[in-house]
Amino acid sequence: MATAVKKIIVLLGWSVLASHAMAGGIEQFKSFVASTHAAKGDFIQRQAKVVNGDAKLSNQSSGTFIFARPGKFVWLYQKPYEQLLQADGEKLYMYDKDLNQVTTKLLGTALSSSPAAILFGSNDLDKNFTLKDVGQKDNMDFLEATPKDKDSTFTLISIGMQNGMPREMDLHDNFGKTTIILLQNMEKNPPLKPDQFKFTVPAGADVFNPS
Repeated sequence: MATAVKKIIVLLGWSVLASHAMAGGIEQFKSFVASTHAAKGDFIQRQAKVVNGDAKLSNQSSGTFIFARPGKFVWLYQKPYEQLLQADGEKLYMYDKDLNQVTTKLLGTALSSSPAAILFGSNDLDKNFTLKDVGQKDNMDFLEATPKDKDSTFTLISIGMQNGMPREMDLHDNFGKTTIILLQNMEKNPPLKPDQFKFTVPAGADVFNPS
């Protein structure tokens, strides 16, 4: 009996993996968004430049992230220097440790068509983005998200899905630059503390509130 149960569990596991493998990028991503109200993990961020027709990666940084929808996140750069982006659902805080300086902004509608909305925003992706499946690359199913807001800083966001999880985000901006973000060790729906996203201004920090 125990052996039969184990076989069923194994078959179910393969069935889940197979369903992800057959699903396109859009279907996988929408399923991830619908089933994930929070997540945490690590990231590697690089800039891509085209030199003589070849893409060169530079300016690598890395760190950790945690988010809870809608509009709450902690995006912490740890290397090569520490910098923090944090949102509590109403305000965005940007903290530069070296300068001991905090800049705050209202989230407002700015989040809606930004790359942050892809992971941290609401579930209404079709309202703010035009989605398109674009096939496989590097064992990932890619989709493209084009912001419907013509004033968006970004022209295109490419997302690579693998086994139902986002693994790569390529952010193409209006200046022809591409930022590549690799998502690693992601954990879905982790337990969160009540004050997980509350920002406390560090002692002695200068605070700026640009209009």
